[in-house]
Amino acid sequence: MKKIIIAFGLYYLLLGIIILLAPIYFYQNTPGVSMMGPYNAHFIRDVSFAFIASGAGLLLGAVQSLKSTIIVAALWPFMHALFHFTIWYRRDFVVDSITLSDFFAVVIPGLLVLLLATRFNGGRHV
Repeated sequence: MKKIIIAFGLYYLLLGIIILLAPIYFYQNTPGVSMMGPYNAHFIRDVSFAFIASGAGLLLGAVQSLKSTIIVAALWPFMHALFHFTIWYRRDFVVDSITLSDFFAVVIPGLLVLLLATRFNGGRHV
């Protein structure tokens, strides 16, 4: 389980770095992002920092076997997943490329990482 959490940590850390370094690319090429409104570099970079912090927290927690750190780090992806689920609801549960992208890149990882975090039994609870 620790290796899977490390993989999620790397995924979120690298995603955050990519978004931070190429915000326009992210805005223009991620399905559904441009539907949320005009390009806003500040907002996109805020999101990138949330992913970076979450990824770093997952990595730190997994390497040091700190369940509480892993759980806290998993909260951003989980809440982000819930937010995307509400977008799907507001879109009347339409299944299209945006929905599929959301589910495979945001919703499923966000739910799964929190589930793994709550079941992590690798050591200390600090």
